[in-house]
Amino acid sequence: MSCWSPREARGEPEGLILFDGVCVFCSRWVRFVIDGDPQARFTFAPIQSERGRALATKFGIDPEAPQTNAVIWNGRAWFKSDAALTVLGELNGTRPLAMFKAAPRAIRDPVYDLIARHRYRLFGRTEVCMVPSAADRARSVS
Repeated sequence: MSCWSPREARGEPEGLILFDGVCVFCSRWVRFVIDGDPQARFTFAPIQSERGRALATKFGIDPEAPQTNAVIWNGRAWFKSDAALTVLGELNGTRPLAMFKAAPRAIRDPVYDLIARHRYRLFGRTEVCMVPSAADRARSVS
């Protein structure tokens, strides 16, 4: 079993997305999710926050060099392409993309890893985590 296989996430809030808060691409992902989720089912915790570091450690993600994001959905923690496709499957306008979860992770995750490995070079990195707007602050978990 892969260390990034979905696993039980008992006691963790449903819809929590753990993300790299200094990654420009990851911050854009959060904005994309917020825009596609008018029901506000998803909340967000940057790995660099106290809560995010604790969750990252719990799930085996190195908070200093995260290799994956995570989402808590249906009582499980999902990682890498599973996490992205799980979220996309719940957003308005992107639900059909969830069908790609039918493809083996051995095919999907290398694509995820390629983007993740080069995300700072391709999209940039900030020195501080994204600051949510006043309207989105309630969806941030610290």
